[in-house]
Amino acid sequence: MDDHHHRSKWRLFTGLRNNFLAGLVVVVPIAVTMWMIWTFVGWIDSWVLPFVPARYHPDALIDWLFGDSEWFKWVFGEDIRVNVRGLGVVVFLIFTVVVGWITKGLIGRSFLAWGERLVDRMPVVRSLYNGLKQIAETVFSQSADTKFDKACLVEYPRKGIWAIAFISTKAKGEVDARIPVDEDIISVFLPTTPNPTSGFLLFVPRHSVIELDMSVEDCAKLVISAGLVYPNSKDPSQPVEILAK
Repeated sequence: MDDHHHRSKWRLFTGLRNNFLAGLVVVVPIAVTMWMIWTFVGWIDSWVLPFVPARYHPDALIDWLFGDSEWFKWVFGEDIRVNVRGLGVVVFLIFTVVVGWITKGLIGRSFLAWGERLVDRMPVVRSLYNGLKQIAETVFSQSADTKFDKACLVEYPRKGIWAIAFISTKAKGEVDARIPVDEDIISVFLPTTPNPTSGFLLFVPRHSVIELDMSVEDCAKLVISAGLVYPNSKDPSQPVEILAK
């Protein structure tokens, strides 16, 4: 009897533990994602809102619209404090769209060119601005030539050890001319684990690159998870596209 009772309690504990772990699988990604979004939005608000005049802040507008209402004062009190998360993001988006629209015009392009000529005369500022500009143009460019559209395997850091990388472009200019290989040289980005935003830029011959059928997003998940999350859980040896046929 005692043994049966002990097994029943153990099964109950095991069931609760399994349910808890299953719940964590659902709750943790949602919670962390929401926390990251909330923190990022608050960070943008802290930078943008100080530039917005105080009379246009949410609490000032609400006080202007409803401040004379006795019922409103009775419910919310005399001192109104409203924290509208994301207002700074909205202002930033509108401001960025307006700047982009202006710079597409003749006057905007002329003003931007004048400002860049002025920056080019400042030694330290020139290097910082040009570097950030090149990064922004690469990341936010709408051209397909500036995006990772293919994942691959390369031997790194030595022969016999393979690592996931993302094909960038065909090497150009002096880099392509100086490498003594009679075939195309491919520039690939090899990300680090678990932070794929850092990594190494490698220039490898075409024959040393093994292209993968996995999408860039699936390979990124594989890198971030340190090899724990494969794109096809049923048969990781096959890409999703092959089994779906």
